[in-house]
Amino acid sequence: MGQYQKLLAQILRGLSDANVEFEELCQLLKYLGFEVRVRGSHHIFRKAGVMHKINLQRQGAKAKPYQVKQVRNLILQYRLAKEE
Repeated sequence: MGQYQKLLAQILRGLSDANVEFEELCQLLKYLGFEVRVRGSHHIFRKAGVMHKINLQRQGAKAKPYQVKQVRNLILQYRLAKEE
């Protein structure tokens, strides 16, 4: 199982939203095909075919738990999880 698949599985389980590294979450979104634009402390992710934008900010080295939940809901809603 690859690095991104492990992180994706962790996020989809939803048991440790407070323990997701910010940089790893950003890399996962890029892996899933999102494009990023940085405006100050806001990292805004968009993808063609996905109506919603994802706006992330750091909380130290970790991603904010409620934003990890938003990413999970978006992955499930648009069925973005890649099978390898």
